[in-house]
Amino acid sequence: MRHVAATPIRTAVVGFGVSGKVFHAPLIAADPDYSLDVIVTADPTRAAEATRLYPQARVVPAPEALFALAGDLDLVVLGTPPLTHFDLASTAMAHGLHVVVDKPFVTTSAHGEGLISKASEAGVQLTVFQNRRWDADFLTLKKLLGEGALGEVRSFESRFEWWRPEGFGNWRDTASLAEGGGILHDLGAHLIDQAVQLCGAVEESYGETANHGPHPDGADTEAFVSLLHESGVRSRLWMNGMAAQVGPRFHVLGSRAGYTKWGLDHQEPALAGGMSPLDPSYGVEPQDAWGVLGIDGSTTSVPAETGAYPQFYAQLAAALRGEGSLPVDPAESLEVLRTIEKIHAFA
Repeated sequence: MRHVAATPIRTAVVGFGVSGKVFHAPLIAADPDYSLDVIVTADPTRAAEATRLYPQARVVPAPEALFALAGDLDLVVLGTPPLTHFDLASTAMAHGLHVVVDKPFVTTSAHGEGLISKASEAGVQLTVFQNRRWDADFLTLKKLLGEGALGEVRSFESRFEWWRPEGFGNWRDTASLAEGGGILHDLGAHLIDQAVQLCGAVEESYGETANHGPHPDGADTEAFVSLLHESGVRSRLWMNGMAAQVGPRFHVLGSRAGYTKWGLDHQEPALAGGMSPLDPSYGVEPQDAWGVLGIDGSTTSVPAETGAYPQFYAQLAAALRGEGSLPVDPAESLEVLRTIEKIHAFA
């Protein structure tokens, strides 16, 4: 397996929409283990913004220009629509480059299996940006479960809901199911991954999907998933971008207590607003956003763990230098994709 030197990891970000601009570029630029050397975007407005924000980076209009510079790079980060992931990642690995793929991982599990095999054959590392494993609320709940604060967990409920009837304003509004579209493929990649991380492997799955948008092929705008884990825990997951009123982000019931949390993690809006991951207040949840633990009539607020998206790249740097494991094993994202495919097949 190819390891990179102790010098900064020379990195290219492909795509400068929400994924590249809000998540990857700021996290990479703030980490001294990396240098942000190349940004790929064909959009002139985004290219100008990339140049303004990262003057040290070379901004190029197409992946072909990036791969012409492969000898001067170590890592490629794909912040592009899922339909492009397989071909771009395959080409990057053929050039001997390590690869981060944003979620959704790929459009089919067959493509996921193919990329994992290609990475092994090329001797490079492949990982998936499951950043929601470092949400403040997820880290808080993970800590509570590790401490046994809820007793034996019996029911895990999780939601990504908001009111956005006008759509996302990007590829998500038009991508077909075959192109990796639909809210189950997009947000299910987060919610199912979190459920598996907390509750263990899935034994049975069931789902319902609905299309309330303009997608003629039926790409879903609303989804519900029920998972029975081998541990015996039942997970119930909701995804909806047209929710006029939202439910709790987490609602977890155990034999000793419950835990309820409202509102989404604050890191994405903070990054979108220009906050640096190096800011001391980055990832800190305000007290009025904390979840509550206990039994009705006797609950207490639980101080939130600090949100930690930068940990993804910190762990990746160690892995690329042969000093630790990948932040996300792509085989785990592949299993999530297989679960989504099963649900789509019967929903």
